[in-house]
Amino acid sequence: MRTPAWTEDELVLAGSLVVKNGWRELRTKDQEVQELSELLRSLPIHSAEARALPGFRSPDSVSRKTTDFMTNHPLYSGAATRCGKPTLLMIDALINREAEMLQAAQAIEEGIGSGELYLIPPQPDEVDESGTTAIEGRLLVRRALARERNPRLRQLKIEQMRRQGRPLHCEVCGFDFARTYGELGDGYIEVHHVTPLHISGTRETRLDDLACLCANCHRMCHRSRPGESWRTPSSLRAEMRKSAQPPR
Repeated sequence: MRTPAWTEDELVLAGSLVVKNGWRELRTKDQEVQELSELLRSLPIHSAEARALPGFRSPDSVSRKTTDFMTNHPLYSGAATRCGKPTLLMIDALINREAEMLQAAQAIEEGIGSGELYLIPPQPDEVDESGTTAIEGRLLVRRALARERNPRLRQLKIEQMRRQGRPLHCEVCGFDFARTYGELGDGYIEVHHVTPLHISGTRETRLDDLACLCANCHRMCHRSRPGESWRTPSSLRAEMRKSAQPPR
């Protein structure tokens, strides 16, 4: 069995170490590398068989990955080591969205430290049809999807909308389940966190943190593209307006 490729969760954790170290590599004997190696070997992402491999996320392999981050930075003047596209995308994300990506790394570390991320079972759609997850990491997507699928949270949001006299339709495209499906669709809507959970933190979800979406728009808010993830309803509306414009 071969050692699995690095996932987004692992890359954001390794990359954040390099950023905090001034975009310099870390050596095998560095305490941070030793601690990250132990953490990566415990993440609930890979199979038990993979985690049992002798070289799986060893301190040597973690140190080599930090070298990939350093030498593939655009401002590095020496020869770049060979690395895959996911590492290059993570480097780009750390350069252009440094604060957000460091928050994502901290959210993963806190979720693992508290035990929360170990307890959440894998969720449908946490990995899209191309095998890609959000660049912030599969575990954060898993946590978001698990919360959004909480039936009590969804019901409370629906009740809030009705108390406020607001129509229960998609806040992005306007789709109304009741209008299309009649009694079958009455009272149905999905909910989505407007702000990524690694930014809002682990505080209790407020109803105003949620947006009502149809199933299609909800999927598009979560759908990943290279170097991009987690669309807010307003950014998805902008995407729709842009695609609706006639070509020049």
